[in-house]
Formats: sequence, structure tokens, C-alpha cells
Amino acid sequence: MHIALVTDYYAPTLGGVQTAVRALAESLRAAGHEATVFCPLAGPSPDEGVVALPVSGSFRPDGYPFAWSPRRVTAALRDEFARRGVDVVHTHSEMFAALGGIRAAGDLGLPVVHTMHGRVDVYTASTLPLPGVTTALLARLHARQVSHAGLRVEGGTPYTATATARRMWRLMLAQSRASDHVVVPSSHFARKLADQGVRTPMTVVSNGLEEAVAATAGTTPPRRLADGETLRVVWVGRLSPEKRPEVLLAAAREFGPRVSVDVYGDGGARRSLERAGAPVTFHGAVTHVSVLEAMRSGHVLVSSSYDFDNQPMVALEATATGLPVVYCDPDLAEVVPDGGGFLTPTPDAAGLVATIARLLGDPGLLTSASEAQLRAGPVVAQSAEPMLEVYRSVLGSR
Repeated sequence: MHIALVTDYYAPTLGGVQTAVRALAESLRAAGHEATVFCPLAGPSPDEGVVALPVSGSFRPDGYPFAWSPRRVTAALRDEFARRGVDVVHTHSEMFAALGGIRAAGDLGLPVVHTMHGRVDVYTASTLPLPGVTTALLARLHARQVSHAGLRVEGGTPYTATATARRMWRLMLAQSRASDHVVVPSSHFARKLADQGVRTPMTVVSNGLEEAVAATAGTTPPRRLADGETLRVVWVGRLSPEKRPEVLLAAAREFGPRVSVDVYGDGGARRSLERAGAPVTFHGAVTHVSVLEAMRSGHVLVSSSYDFDNQPMVALEATATGLPVVYCDPDLAEVVPDGGGFLTPTPDAAGLVATIARLLGDPGLLTSASEAQLRAGPVVAQSAEPMLEVYRSVLGSR
């Protein structure tokens, strides 16, 4: 098969979707199939397996190139799909690259698989200016490409309590309805989608890591915190409100002198976070290799997000490198192997402070958690077969 992987996220940048798409493409090629990634790029693609889409000359939300205009993106994808003999279109986002993929697939009679990587409602509320206004504009533009007609989202849950949230949930439902199959990396998010009315066939398929990353599993010794040694906290992600880096900074002020905190990643909130004056080292946007090196040398990864992440790729990378995870969101217990991490007693800074203090007081907990991570490490490699089964099912239904 020839699979078109279409995403609105810039492939060379650091991020969970980028990592997941790269790993999936690699696994499909290793299994003997063709996989081409289509995404907005800041310039020509240096990789023949990655195709640059038309982008806006001025609009760069959160620093990413933005696929635009819908007409140009759809035309480019339609031409490339036909020229390359694409069999299945697999979309990995909800913006205009993915929408163009749906429209182009419809023109050519190709099936569409959509992976719902995360909560668009939380992301847009956190990153867009004046979200009450801008999400309305985004929803209208989305509905011009994929129909929202007849979709209704009830407000009876905490995550659909606001009009803005319900608007974005309708967008997610519309994208699901326009696809032949929906893939979700975690059961907790799949349940939310089903509860909100997704009736498209849906399969939970875990993301995985590239073989080169997964192969490092077991090569790092279990973490041990010696008497008097500084406990090294690592935080990796987009510096954006939905990731709640400010909660980490608030906690870092209370950790005390025996804890160091290193933050890897960039984003719109970085400048204000640096000005906050917390005892944290910001490393900015770094290579994937640098992130993995930081994980191998750290004692614990902190995930401060809450009610947003679906299946954070950094959690899988932590498992591969034997790094215990401290996390605030109970939903992420599905991602962290048994015994491999610590759920904070509360999702705020006080919860992080209490958990880090517990680890300082009983360093053996870190070693036990690291050993559990290392035992689970081999299972986080990307496997092509579960996704190939989905592709075969949509081709068979056509």
C-alpha cells in the first residue's frame, strides 16, 4: 500500500504528533509499504518522503507554518495523491492540511483514516487570542470544508461546559464523521468521543517510537539518587498554557536546593515564563537526540498537563529510557506502565511539591519505578500491523 500521512504540524519540529507521524512512517516503510508525509514546511523539503504544502506568508500560530489556502492545499494534495498512486489517506490533525486531505481523497475516491491525537477544545482555548471569537471563525472555516450539519454537543460534562468547548467538540465530531475510520491512541479519549456521538468505526491503537529510539530501552541503568545528590527533574513539551508549565514553575520555587529543573521546548509562553524568575533552566527548542540524552541523565520526568493530553509521546520516551514519570492527570495512568510513575495527590503545584518531597525522602521509590519502566521499555516501539489492519478494513469497505 501507499499511505499518505497528512498533518498540519511541521515535521522537523519537536512535538508529540510530529514524533508519532515520523515513527509510523518509518514502521510502514520497514513493513514494505510506501509512506509519504504531507505537511506545511517553512521551505522546500529536504526529504523525498516529506512533501511541503502551500503555507500562509504571514500567519504562524504558535510559531508553526500554517497550511493555506484551502483551495491551494486541496489542489496540491489531489495532484500528489494521484501522481503517487496513494491508496489510503491518513490525517493527523484538524486544520487545513488535514481538511485538504479529506477533500482531495473525496475527489479521488480514496478512504480516509483519521487519528485524533488530542483535545482541540483545550488547545484552541489556550493558544488562540480571544478564543470566544477566533474559535467561531475557525469553526466556520472548518465547516466550509467538512459539514457540521446536524451535529449537537450537550453541555453536561466538565469538558463541554462552555460554548467555546462545544464548538470545538462539534469540529472534532465533524472531522470524525467525514472519515471512514477513527484511530485514538488512548481508551480514555475514545470513551469521550463515543459519549459525544462519534459513530464512525473507531479503534484504539497506541502510538509508538521510532526503532532507533525504542532500541535504547534497557541501555540506561536504573535511576539511583545518592545521598546528597541533586534530584534532576526533566520537563519536555510545548511551552503553551494547555501544558501548564506555570504549575511546574510554581512548584520549582518550593522544591528546595536539592532539586534542579530543566525545561526542553519552546512556544508562545516561553518569554513570560522566563520572566517569572523561577529556579528553572530553559533550554528552548532542541533536537530529539538532546531530549533523549536529557532523559537518560535525569531522575524523573514531570508531566504538568491536566485534562488535555491523550497519549503524550514524552511518556513513551521516558519508558524507553527508564525514566520515572510524575504526572498530574489520572487519565495518564493508562500511558505509564504499572509501577513506572507517580500520580500527584492533587493536580496543582502543591501536588508536585509533595510528590518530589516523597521521592527525596525515599530514593528507593525512584529506583523501583525506573526498573519498572525499563522492563516495559521494549513494548513502546511502533508496530505497523495494528494500523495496517485499519487500512485493510477501510480498503475492504470500499
